[in-house]
Amino acid sequence: MSATPLDLTQAPAHELLALYRSGQASPVEVTQAVLSRIERVNPQINAFCWVDEKAALASARASEARWQAHRQQGTPVGALDGVPTSIKDLILTQGWPTLRGSRTVDPNQPWDVDAPATARLREAGAVLLGKTTTPEFGCKGETNSPATGITRNPWNLNHTPGGSSGGTAAAVAAGLGPIGVGTDGAGSVRIPAAFCGNVGLKPSFGRVPAYPLSPFGSVAHLGPHTMSVRDAALMTNVLKQPDARDWTSLPPDASDYTLGLEDGVRGLRIAYSPTLGYAKNVHPEIAAAVDAAVQQLQALGAHVEQIDPGFEDPLDITTGLWFLGAYTVWKGLSTAQQAVADPDFQTEAELGEQLSALQIQQLNQRRGVLGSHMRQFMQRFDLLVTPAVSIPAFEARAAGTVTIDPVSMLGWTPFSYPFNLTQQPAITVPCGLTQSGLPMGLQIVGPMFGDALVLRAARAYESVQPVVRPSI
Repeated sequence: MSATPLDLTQAPAHELLALYRSGQASPVEVTQAVLSRIERVNPQINAFCWVDEKAALASARASEARWQAHRQQGTPVGALDGVPTSIKDLILTQGWPTLRGSRTVDPNQPWDVDAPATARLREAGAVLLGKTTTPEFGCKGETNSPATGITRNPWNLNHTPGGSSGGTAAAVAAGLGPIGVGTDGAGSVRIPAAFCGNVGLKPSFGRVPAYPLSPFGSVAHLGPHTMSVRDAALMTNVLKQPDARDWTSLPPDASDYTLGLEDGVRGLRIAYSPTLGYAKNVHPEIAAAVDAAVQQLQALGAHVEQIDPGFEDPLDITTGLWFLGAYTVWKGLSTAQQAVADPDFQTEAELGEQLSALQIQQLNQRRGVLGSHMRQFMQRFDLLVTPAVSIPAFEARAAGTVTIDPVSMLGWTPFSYPFNLTQQPAITVPCGLTQSGLPMGLQIVGPMFGDALVLRAARAYESVQPVVRPSI
């Protein structure tokens, strides 16, 4: 073999597939290396709450046989055949409990359904490793819960990986599988990607089918969390396949998102908004890094105009709809279940209870105005570029540490939640490290259904700003 086990745990999915195709590495070898690394590293970062070594190795052996037949006879293999993959613990997985980061969910029940994302990954030959941590019901932008404790950032164990896909982000950053699938409710794929130095894609709403639909409604997307942009394109090809269980999903999309990925940004019209017109206290190192990234895009041939899209901070729309979702879940819990819930989730539910029907309707109407505004704004531009998050990763803390209100919940990530409301595709790519060694992220937002263009621009930037990995 030309690569060592350590190299294999640091290889992105597309490189692993090339190694399998040439016979220089095998899915069993890679899976064994990743499982060994999980055993060593996971106790430090708490990225996985469930690992099924037996099932992963069985899947890897089956993949190895398919690759051998492919090399000898040309028989087909899956698009992600043999790639170790993690599943966020909000996403149903046959044979494994999906506890949603909560002590309110009974693990002793039939777990006989795959969510669409899980089913598509299995069909593509991915090696499913286990479930990654999430705050209770994915309720916040940091990953802690009374059920699974605190998840930590591989770049600095004193800091958070963000949330709610913090377990997935920490796993990918630490080499515990090169790809994972997460959910993005208000930036909860892109926030952890920025905090952990990974690539995180929120596709257009409905592009990746979901089942069951999120109780937090149509702000919630599913998307890939990866070591590279090409891996995100590969995953999107798999995850976007239709599933009739999601009545909100988009029509079938036959395109291959890896085609045209290297076409660059020459001639593209890019709007650059350092604050979206309202973000305050953007960390100066992040502001400088994003400004430098935009200059690189310009050097690659993009036409850049610094301009704000012209809307007010929609924080109250996002948190209002989010708190309503929390209240909906809360009312379905028994008194005994409520007694063991995360106090942060309880606070969100109580805030949701205060909303009247009229206020909810007004929030939805304002959301519609915002969505229409951005559809019109994006007619003038191909892409919109902003910082991913306004601050580097903050210190990790236990559930219940901070009083939950709209500002404490999401005020530090003013660039992410607007585009969950508008349902546009958006991607986070790493754009360097702070002086203290924490990752920073660049966000690229596309027009609705412009997922391929977002990936293409992200790849262009990645080509001049390679992703680095932590040394954990």
